Amino acid sequence: MTTAEILKMQREYFLTGETKDVNFRKKQLEKLKIAILANEQKIYEALKADLGKCEIESYMCEVALVVNEIKYMAKHLRGFARKKRVHTGIANFPAKSYTIASPKGNVLIMSPWNYPFMLTLEPLVDALAAGNTAIVKPSAYSPATSKLIYDMLSEIFEPKYVAVVLGGREANVDLLTLKFDHIFFTGSKAVGHEVLKSAEKNMTTVTLELGGKSPCIVDKSAKIALSAKRIVFGKFMNVGQTCVAPDYIFVHVSVKEQLLSELVAQIKEQYGEDPISDQLYGKIISEKHFDGVSKLLENQKIYYGGKTNRQALKIEPTIVVDPDLDSPIMTQEIFGPILPVISYQTDEEALEIIRHNDTPLAMYVFAQDKHAINFFENNVQFGGGCINDTIMHLTTPLLAFGGVGQSGMGAYHGKRGFDTFSHHKSIIKKSTKMDVPLRYRPHTKFKKKMIKTFF
Repeated sequence: MTTAEILKMQREYFLTGETKDVNFRKKQLEKLKIAILANEQKIYEALKADLGKCEIESYMCEVALVVNEIKYMAKHLRGFARKKRVHTGIANFPAKSYTIASPKGNVLIMSPWNYPFMLTLEPLVDALAAGNTAIVKPSAYSPATSKLIYDMLSEIFEPKYVAVVLGGREANVDLLTLKFDHIFFTGSKAVGHEVLKSAEKNMTTVTLELGGKSPCIVDKSAKIALSAKRIVFGKFMNVGQTCVAPDYIFVHVSVKEQLLSELVAQIKEQYGEDPISDQLYGKIISEKHFDGVSKLLENQKIYYGGKTNRQALKIEPTIVVDPDLDSPIMTQEIFGPILPVISYQTDEEALEIIRHNDTPLAMYVFAQDKHAINFFENNVQFGGGCINDTIMHLTTPLLAFGGVGQSGMGAYHGKRGFDTFSHHKSIIKKSTKMDVPLRYRPHTKFKKKMIKTFF
C-alpha cells in the first residue's frame, strides 16, 4: 500500500468521527501503554543495538517518559476535551461564548534517531489524545528501534488509524508531497527547512523541534561540585547525542579550575577510567556521525579524554578548554561527548557570545546569586531549561517542551501537546429570545450614543 493510499484511508476513517469520542481515545492510549510494557525488554534490546544504551538509561530516558505521558493524558483527557466557557462581553448580550477542542485530522510525525522510541511515541500519544489519525515515520538511522515501533504499532492499531512508514530519505520526500493537516518534525535544522518548505505548499501547520548550541553558565556563586555532577549527567547521557544537552560551558574565571577538576572527577565517578571499554557506555549512531564529531577535536586543546574507537563507534567523555569562538566546535551543534569550557569575567561578556550563535533550544544556569540567574533568564532567548540542573525540564508533562527561533517552533508535552494537535474553535451562541437592535441600520444619534456608552 502506498503512502498516498494510507493517507486516503486515514482521511476517510477520520471523517467517520470515531476518533473524536473521548472514551475511544482513552481506550487507544491504554492499548498503547499495555503494548509498551509488554514489549519493554524488546525496546531495551533495540535501543542497545542502535545506540548502545544500557537498560536503566533506556527506561529512564525513553520508556518511562512515554508511559508517564500516557498516564497524564488519560487522567486529564476528558478535561482537556471538554467545552470551555469564556466570558461574553456586553456587545454580544444575550449570548454564551465557548471554545471546542477539535482534532486537526490526519497528522504526520517524523522522528529522529537519538531518542528513537521516546521522540516517536510521545508526540503520537499527544496526537491520539487529541483525536487524530497518524502516520509515523521513524528514522532510518535507528533501524532496530524503528522496526520494533513498526511491529508494535501495527499489531495494536489498524493502518486506517495509525500507520508506520519505514525507509530513508526517499520515504521522507514521498510523505512530504502529501497534504496532511499537521506535520510534527523532530530533527536537524537542515531537514526542518525542507519540512517547512513542503508544508508551505499545502498550507499545512507544523511543529518543528530542532536543536542548537545550548549554553551552560556556571556563575562564581554556584555550588561547583554539585554543578559538575549534574552537568556531566546531562552532557554525556546518550553519549552527548541529546538535542538539549549542554553544548558548551561558560564558567566564571574565578572558579574555572575548580570546575574543571570537579568535571574530571565526575566523569571518572560516573563513567569510570576507561569508558570506551565499558559495555554499558553507548556509541555514536553511525560512522558518518562518528567522523563528524571526531573532526571537531582537530586543533583543540584537550583537557581530559579525547580517545576514540571508530570500529566500536565510541568517543570517551572529553573536555576541551578555550576553543576559538569561530572554530567548528563553537559554531556547530556538537551532538557528541565533547564539552568545551570557556571562561568569562562579566555576565555581559558571556551574553554577547551566546547571542552570537542561533537561538538555543535550552539554557542552563548554575548559580546561587539571584541577580545572575535573573540576568540570563531575562536576556537570553531560549526554548526551555533549568536552574542548577540540566535536562530535567523534559521530564514533566506540566512543562511544555519546544524551541524558539532557529531552535524550532511550537511545543508539546501534556496540555500543550494536546493543544498542538488540536484546533480550538471559538463560538458565540446567541439567544433568540431577544435581539438588541443597536447594531442594525438605520444608525441614529441615540444608537450612536448607546454604542459609545456600552462599548
